Amino acid sequence: MGIYIIKTPDIGEGIAEVELVAWHVQVGDRVTLDQVLADVMTEKATVEIPSPVAGLILSLNGAVGQTVAVGGELVRLEVAGAGNVKGAAPAAVLPAASAAPALVAPAPTPLATAPALRPGSATAAARAPGERAIASPALRRRAWELGVELEQVSGTGSGGRVMQADLDAYAKAHPAPRSAAAPVALARAPLGGKVDTQQSIPVIGLRRRIALKMQDAKRRIPHFTYVEEVDMSELEMLRERLNAQHAKQRGRLTVLPFLARAMVLALREFPQVNARFDDDLGVVTRYGAVHLGVATQTENGLMVPVLRHAEAHDLWSCAAEISRLAEVARSGKATREELSGSTITLTSLGALGGIVSTPVINHPEVAIVGVNRMVERPVVRRGQMVVRQMMNLSSSFDHRVVDGLDAAKFIQALRGYLEVPATLFIEA
Repeated sequence: MGIYIIKTPDIGEGIAEVELVAWHVQVGDRVTLDQVLADVMTEKATVEIPSPVAGLILSLNGAVGQTVAVGGELVRLEVAGAGNVKGAAPAAVLPAASAAPALVAPAPTPLATAPALRPGSATAAARAPGERAIASPALRRRAWELGVELEQVSGTGSGGRVMQADLDAYAKAHPAPRSAAAPVALARAPLGGKVDTQQSIPVIGLRRRIALKMQDAKRRIPHFTYVEEVDMSELEMLRERLNAQHAKQRGRLTVLPFLARAMVLALREFPQVNARFDDDLGVVTRYGAVHLGVATQTENGLMVPVLRHAEAHDLWSCAAEISRLAEVARSGKATREELSGSTITLTSLGALGGIVSTPVINHPEVAIVGVNRMVERPVVRRGQMVVRQMMNLSSSFDHRVVDGLDAAKFIQALRGYLEVPATLFIEA
């Protein structure tokens, strides 16, 4: 027998440390070749760490939520053969210099012993022994919280992928004891009664990244917010007409593709808004291409996938790409390239958009356009009171780079394109 140490891999792009966001194994588990051991998160994506060997887990170095150094010890296993640690005895003790606590097995069991089953995994495997289940990192994390061995769940998705419905059905059929780490709902008292419960929720993973990014944006950027109302009545008539004629062949259009088109045209007039500011170097970079970040709410928090070269899309290709990006973001499949490189961001809460908001700029960009709820309101047009479909745009700008006058002119240009939608299709 030997000891095999798995180190935190170098994920590239100069990353020196990553956050540990999920363990998929426990001390004492037997793992197979390529079985996923953990998920770690970089600035842009969640990465799965597979096992390069089969063996018995002796220790897991680090707790969920901790930052671990690239190249540091992550997992220690007992393996058949010599392992990769010369002269090491098969004892589960980490070096004293280890910065993160390790979960250590009380005593290794012989390799011939059958693996212990976790709660919820008492049934026979639904796939060949040793075959890894195909699932997203978010689903793997959820399975771990439920105490479900994902390899036991039959997948109904493409290529046998385990879907959320598959996991839910399995968990319902094989209830597991509540994990000590699983979140517990706060007790509810009858009306008029007192309740003193409280719940501590670690801010880890994507939620931590969002918190740090928002904090950094507000600390570094002097925000200037400008709000303007837009009469969307004509555009809504056009959108309904286009959907009635082309939805079956080309797909339905939401308001977002029209907004993207209007932003592309307005940015031609105000290129200083389509920019990124490196405040460490004191350099503003303006872009001819419009790489539009589209803020997307996911189960794990807000993500901003990027519609690249929005200027090259027509309404339907823009709608299709926005829909695709939202889907990969929500399913946890978005790549680093799909989540980076935006030059300006569009954010909308749809029907929950409220009347006014103060969106936070997606650093290092210099502007963000926020879309509020569209409602019917009485307005005066040519001396007559009429009902129109009105919507506010609440937009924020980096006041170090974009002057207030230019910000206002940009939004007024955007308003002009949206209120007279025919101009969206006229090349200047």
